Amino acid sequence: MPQVRNPILPGFNPDPSILRVGDDYYIATSTFEWYPGVQIHHSKDLANWKLITRPLTRKAQLDMRGDPDSCGVWAPCLTHDGKKFWLVYTDVKRKDGSFKDTHNYIVSAPAIEGPWSDPVYANSSGFDPSLFHDDDGRKWYVNMLWDHRRRPQLFEGIVLQEFDPKLGKLIGSRKNIFTGTELALVEGPLLYKRNGYYYLLTAEGGTGYDHAVTLARSKNIWGPYELHPQKYIITSKDHPHNALQRAGHGDIVDTPDGKTYIVHLTGRPVGQRRRCVLGRETAIQEAYWADDDWLYVKNGPVPSLFVDVPGTPDESDYWSPKRYTFESGLPLDLQWLRTPEPERISRTNKDGSLTLIGRESIGSWFEQSLIARRQQHFSFDAETVIDFHPEDQRQYAGLTVYYCRYNFFYLTITAHSDGKRELLILTSEASFPHSNLNTPFAAPIPLPQEGKIRLHVAVRGGLKLQFSYALEGEKELKKVGPAYDASIVSDECGGHPEHGSFTGSFVGVGCSDLNGLEAEARVDYLEYKPVKDVLDRYEV
Repeated sequence: MPQVRNPILPGFNPDPSILRVGDDYYIATSTFEWYPGVQIHHSKDLANWKLITRPLTRKAQLDMRGDPDSCGVWAPCLTHDGKKFWLVYTDVKRKDGSFKDTHNYIVSAPAIEGPWSDPVYANSSGFDPSLFHDDDGRKWYVNMLWDHRRRPQLFEGIVLQEFDPKLGKLIGSRKNIFTGTELALVEGPLLYKRNGYYYLLTAEGGTGYDHAVTLARSKNIWGPYELHPQKYIITSKDHPHNALQRAGHGDIVDTPDGKTYIVHLTGRPVGQRRRCVLGRETAIQEAYWADDDWLYVKNGPVPSLFVDVPGTPDESDYWSPKRYTFESGLPLDLQWLRTPEPERISRTNKDGSLTLIGRESIGSWFEQSLIARRQQHFSFDAETVIDFHPEDQRQYAGLTVYYCRYNFFYLTITAHSDGKRELLILTSEASFPHSNLNTPFAAPIPLPQEGKIRLHVAVRGGLKLQFSYALEGEKELKKVGPAYDASIVSDECGGHPEHGSFTGSFVGVGCSDLNGLEAEARVDYLEYKPVKDVLDRYEV
């Protein structure tokens, strides 16, 4: 049987929910503050995956303006009841401190491409909700319960309640059916039914290096639930040198020929400080049902780097350069931050260029013009060509490697207070809790008042970042500023304590006008070129 190398969804693709409908497999992953909401990948063979849609595309479904970093869409659950698709998701409005404002919604669609319905509001009592379709036709809603009074962990357990699709609301009593293990932080609940047992799969230990997948079962959906003999069926917590770390938050799928697989969250730290610059990714493991009616991961519970799957992986697309132009709109690979009104931050042009409309600062939680794609390789080159005519230092546009408001690198075309154009690097370099720019800046480079500017960034090994530029008509790139520590754009430097930063690094183009005059920057293209690296999926 052919093998795939993990992760199967590299780069920021956390909290996977997997589903098979006929011969088609789908994985939904979290998108947090990036719009549109929820990524859905498709595969026919579990080896080759293609991004096909993001279903939460309009204001009625999702408006994240004001959502803090690493809030927004958490842990979607994608299911099918034999007639249509269902998607359950959380829009988190606050996560830090004792209180969490976590609004949970349910949408449905006749096909994976949509049209997806307006949302039904479920509750706000916790996060990571899922929907289980029982064989008697009833639907059950499962989510973790948050209790702001509890110390030190605030996670009260997993609660169950019936959902009535005709009434469009939760009905009947609600019960806490599982409080987790001593690993704590129980979340990510999913229910399955097999051979008369209800199986409850949960995530525990937070989303850091103690993460794990826990399995329990009961003959009654209301419990009590007994723990798996291994307790944790996937975890890297006791194996710090394993290639796949932070393993947890999983989901189970069966193939048409009866094999069983689990997809799960993972991370691949780099450097001595063990920073996950690609964020949390999706991996897959082969599993099997033993004679005791318990599910075991093959060669587990430690996740394997190489896994037998039905299909043969083709990585040609993974390594191919991507040059994004905009004559047909924004390419599917690209996202923006928070707003359901992308027409306020950009417009595409018939000549293939993109016009960015200057809005708020690059640190804004409300409305900023930033169009970007995921970093999916430890080493890559990216570049763009921008035509921008700023009036002063409060107008700037350029090329950014971005994680959140606390950590980004930004090569900007801006102007001095006298109106003369210059090239200036802005970086926050993990200045939590203040979100200040790191000063003093590298010396600005004077620019001609007219002409396009080519901006380039080279990242190597997830550890080194170097900006370069060229004036219009020049072929040779010239370095700008020092070589920076690229590992800053990582979960571990995301401005929050452990278990608090959840996304991943992006590279893209942005424009800000802090004068409120909507200054426009014209972007010819955005290019992303993977560079093969021993840290990556490339075998040397």
